[in-house]
Amino acid sequence: MMRRGGIALLGAMALVATTSAANPPGTSLPPKTRPDAGDNLVAAASARVEDTAATLAGATLRPEIRPVSRQVLQAAVRPADLPGLGPDVSLFPFLRPEEVEQKAFFKKRRLRKGSVCGNIEIQGKSAGKVPGRIKGCGIEDAVEVTSISGVRLSRPSLMDCGTAEALNQWVERSVKPTFRRRGPVVELKVAAHYACRTRNNQKGARISEHGKGRAIDISAFVMMDGEVLTVLEGWKRDPSRKLLRKVRKGACGPFGTVLGPGSDGYHRDHFHVDTARHRGGPVCR
Repeated sequence: MMRRGGIALLGAMALVATTSAANPPGTSLPPKTRPDAGDNLVAAASARVEDTAATLAGATLRPEIRPVSRQVLQAAVRPADLPGLGPDVSLFPFLRPEEVEQKAFFKKRRLRKGSVCGNIEIQGKSAGKVPGRIKGCGIEDAVEVTSISGVRLSRPSLMDCGTAEALNQWVERSVKPTFRRRGPVVELKVAAHYACRTRNNQKGARISEHGKGRAIDISAFVMMDGEVLTVLEGWKRDPSRKLLRKVRKGACGPFGTVLGPGSDGYHRDHFHVDTARHRGGPVCR
């Protein structure tokens, strides 16, 4: 009985399906067109821009204030009567007093005003053209130097700018470092500078470099405490001789000729340095 009823139900369902397919509805609703994904993105972006513009119009943007540092807070609560801290533990470097700054400024301006050869380390004045008594002597554009790299000369010395520059290089790179512990050195004793004469004052000899403003003789070095280290006496014993040898070696390079004790009898009590250039290189002995 149940089997017969099931078959009848299936037959009825098939009949309905066949009838629907044979008789479709007279009108059908068209499917809606799916919106383009790009249009949705553009619309969403436009909405966000409008929202952001509205927000900015009603608010003022300002940078965030940086919080006060811990060092500033500690300095603010420092007792006024507390002694000044040393540089190794101080929170801030002490300001240089205004009078110190002004003193340094005017000192530099004074040095610049008294400098020659375009070098603030070379102090003196221009001497112009120095004519010679004999042929071969003289300086075309001489300067009268009074101090070199903060080290004064015992007397103003005439020379050309090339020799002044070489002297400055020697003093700065060799003389001052060599005597730093023993000195510092504050003065060079000048035994000779410009002199219109022949070499070693020998008749018939060639014109000396002294006669061209290219040489200077140094006989001693004066320290800040008043000690005078002479080439003559210092060369006789250590440690002075060791220092003097180092100074003489340091002159070889800036100068083309360096003569001193041991070179000949004429230079046993001073260092002769000049800017003559030799084919075989500097002559240093």
